[in-house]
Amino acid sequence: MITVSTSKSYHHGDLRAALVEAGLKALEAQDISEIALRQLAREVGVSPTAVYRHFPDKNALMAALAQAGIEQMAAWQAKAAAATGPEHAFAATGRAYVRWALAHPALFKLVFSQCREVGQTVFGNNGSARMLRQFATELTGDEAGAQRLMLQAWALVHGLAMLMLDGQLPHDEALIDQVIDAKTLFRP
Repeated sequence: MITVSTSKSYHHGDLRAALVEAGLKALEAQDISEIALRQLAREVGVSPTAVYRHFPDKNALMAALAQAGIEQMAAWQAKAAAATGPEHAFAATGRAYVRWALAHPALFKLVFSQCREVGQTVFGNNGSARMLRQFATELTGDEAGAQRLMLQAWALVHGLAMLMLDGQLPHDEALIDQVIDAKTLFRP
């Protein structure tokens, strides 16, 4: 006789990745303070001690979730850049940044609460930072100009995302397009 289990138990593969995935899903449904390692262990069907082999504490899990968030954001930005011409790619990545923040508000806030140093975010060596640096260098033609443009762009898109997340501005697609417009963005 064959028995089929309908539980969500974890049997093989990458437990760390399964825990991160469960953590990302939990972030969409509940407050960060409510997420517990034991809860995620139950979710993936392992003992709590198995979780601690990958994440010694909740802070380690939150850091892994933040890293996954940065990677997700970079993927959104890369897709947006690829969907437009080179002259509009820089602005497209900014709009994708805001849209990703609005789609994943808890993860967005976690990313920036976990990234204690600026090098972990826009000026680091992650996909998003590399893309931003490349586009800024292409637009300005020099290192100093690229650094200035990167900071201006990050301040703009992060500020717009936070204003929308905090309810100071409406979550409005047209407003995102209007504010982060390649034709008018940082032009004299």
